[in-house]
Amino acid sequence: MDTNFWLEKWQNNNIGFHKSEANPVLVKYFSELSLRQGSRVFLPLCGKTLDIAWLLSQGYRVAGAELVEMAIEQLFMELEVEPKVAEVGDLKQYSAENIDIFVGDIFELSGEMLGSVDTIYDRAALVALPEEMRHRYTAHLMEIADKAPQLLVTYEYDQNLMAGPPFSISSEELNQHYGAHYDLTLIVSNNVPGGFKGKCAATEHVWYLCSTY
Repeated sequence: MDTNFWLEKWQNNNIGFHKSEANPVLVKYFSELSLRQGSRVFLPLCGKTLDIAWLLSQGYRVAGAELVEMAIEQLFMELEVEPKVAEVGDLKQYSAENIDIFVGDIFELSGEMLGSVDTIYDRAALVALPEEMRHRYTAHLMEIADKAPQLLVTYEYDQNLMAGPPFSISSEELNQHYGAHYDLTLIVSNNVPGGFKGKCAATEHVWYLCSTY
């Protein structure tokens, strides 16, 4: 993972990917997962997303992984919660009631460290990774989360017009990553208003992935 790329974005406050409200996709479609209150939701590459505050407010427990420590310091500051910080292997674990965030390289996070999760909400992880890393990431995610169901957001656009991230991921590629282990259901597709950075039209896809075992 290119640590410097993301660290510079946070240091320079170049975080246009951070939204000022919970993702409407999460609010509208999370019920598709039919989770009971108290279920534990894993957000890979979570940043300081307000999706975490929304999930906590709905009675869920949250686990997350994030490369940049500054993002997680800001997350807890904005939640107005004082975390406990501990070294866990090569990672740092920021914890408070109903929330555990692991800071560092997600590939250093094991299933034992993470603990049991009931579902994965991947809004910004898969699409943030270049193609050469996505196979490694999806295999690792399934391993550490024991193939938990997923609510997954992807984008499709002409990659020749914009370099990403977020990167364009086709349904064919998604099947290469997950088709052997999940049933993939496309919940909805929406045009991204204004496209990406005014450079190209883009479509947002919302997927529900349910393990086949």
